[in-house]
Amino acid sequence: MSARSTKMPERFGLDHLATPIGIALLVTDAEGKLRALDWEDYEHRMRDLLRLHYGAVDLRDQPAPSDMRTALSRYFDGDLGQLQSIAWRIAGTPFQQKVWTALAQIPAGTTMSYGALAAKIDMPRAIRAVGHANGSNPISVVLPCHRLIGADGSLVKYGGGLERKRWLLRHEGVEV
Repeated sequence: MSARSTKMPERFGLDHLATPIGIALLVTDAEGKLRALDWEDYEHRMRDLLRLHYGAVDLRDQPAPSDMRTALSRYFDGDLGQLQSIAWRIAGTPFQQKVWTALAQIPAGTTMSYGALAAKIDMPRAIRAVGHANGSNPISVVLPCHRLIGADGSLVKYGGGLERKRWLLRHEGVEV
């Protein structure tokens, strides 16, 4: 008989935050770091991404840290710099990590094409891979995937819906 090790499910807290564009779901770890942010009407997608990145996940109702909730509320009230104060941690491939870290560096009020982001991470021919990594980003808003647009300036897709993407960009001062 062989001993079989079974990995315990990752345990995360789940909180809800009312925003002008819907209820945000905040998934945090035991250290209070943000692991996922998605929208209540996209909870299934969020759970799929968590499963993809972490395997089995046990989500339990638990308040997110108050400073995180405050920073997000202030962002939605117009203090755009608040997102940078939010501690986050995500699992993913080294390539995904590179894309997501680069996303966090796109300033509020600006947009970037997928091709420009691919060039920024020194992989100019990886435009589709950048798009795929962007679509697998579990931390909406804080890792601002909404700031990526098509080369022609079109909004292209957004995991939380194009109306949310349009609202977020306008909120940040981008004419769309």
